[in-house]
Amino acid sequence: MIREFRLPDLGEGLTESELVAWRVAEGDTVELGQIIAEVETAKAMVELPSPHTGVVERLHAEPGTTVQVGETLLAFRVDDPEGDDAPPPNLVGYGAVAESGRRRRRQGAPAVDGGTTVLEQTSEPEPEPAPEPVAVVEHRTLAAPPVRMLAARLGVRLDELHGSGPHGLVTREDVERAAAGAQPTAEAAPSASPAIEADEERVPVRGVRKATADAMIRSAQVPQVTMFLPVDVTPTLELLDRLKEDRAFREVRVTFLAAVARALCLALRRHRAVNARWDGDSIVRRRAVHLGIAVATPRGLLVPVLRDAGELDLAGLADGLAALTSTARDGRTAPADLAGSTITITNVGVFGVEGGTPLLNAGEGAILAVGAVARRPWEHDGGIALRDVVTLSLTIDHRVLDGEQGALFLAEIGRLLADPARAFTA
Repeated sequence: MIREFRLPDLGEGLTESELVAWRVAEGDTVELGQIIAEVETAKAMVELPSPHTGVVERLHAEPGTTVQVGETLLAFRVDDPEGDDAPPPNLVGYGAVAESGRRRRRQGAPAVDGGTTVLEQTSEPEPEPAPEPVAVVEHRTLAAPPVRMLAARLGVRLDELHGSGPHGLVTREDVERAAAGAQPTAEAAPSASPAIEADEERVPVRGVRKATADAMIRSAQVPQVTMFLPVDVTPTLELLDRLKEDRAFREVRVTFLAAVARALCLALRRHRAVNARWDGDSIVRRRAVHLGIAVATPRGLLVPVLRDAGELDLAGLADGLAALTSTARDGRTAPADLAGSTITITNVGVFGVEGGTPLLNAGEGAILAVGAVARRPWEHDGGIALRDVVTLSLTIDHRVLDGEQGALFLAEIGRLLADPARAFTA
């Protein structure tokens, strides 16, 4: 019996994935739970386990193509017609990822985590469910499920269309033109953009880059302002040098970024209004600090989240940040660990940059950029001395925070980094 395997819902509202590589070939015999494919969502790389024991009858997609949730990936020839499409338990794959997404959505309500204060109570709509999958008309035809449903309703055969979208993707407009009797041929299909010159290269936008672009478009719709503060952090760097000799920190590599994170979390205790987001006609303030850390990876910019960072001491923050960045650069961050941040730090200083104007992550009220630490002439003890100076750049959502609130918060971080002894040993 032939059983189709469709791209499952990978959680976190993701509706499509790029097929990166097949781990099987047509004619291969596979076992239940065996990894059959690797896909890249807008948030993470995910390995898909086989839901059957059987023989691979046909691969319905090629590496590099984007597949919508509900579209057929491959077909199996199985002996057990009653076999379930669910993966076996305790496997790394879409079952665990989807469950983590559902669990996080269930825990998002204030009644569950007790960490949200709504200044004007509003209800938050549930995520819109992905469209129900429909039968694939022909395995080489690329079309999203809503387009397939439109084609079925209008009586249009997708396998007879030449898609005008990327990689031959059939669009809603293609279906409507076909229904009106004006379907273009492949040669006459309209070009999506101007012709490429000989010295140009067109790079398809997908995966993390596409997610980043979408996030920045959403961010640009928010009224935001950036303020800057140069800080003499010589005392913080001296403290970090001393901690290297401290037995309690001997197994921990405490970085300057960890010190900044500690200062930020401490400052939030006195400036709780910063740990907030705009939601319709309300400002939602969070008690828990879920710290996002911007990480440059081979796949692009990711922002993994360190949960409950405000409850961690300096050593705990150092360990947590090291684990986050390592996992992100290795491409092992789960989608659930890339969502839910309440405030973010981006360390542009590692690239030698003094400062910048970071754009807000959706759902946050502030983001802090940390510039490069540089030796500069600085007023010190009534004279001029060479000191270690860093520029901090804070961007705020001006709907959530006034300039005064942002400035006081930034100044508090600066004071803690300029005189860290009491803060970092607390």
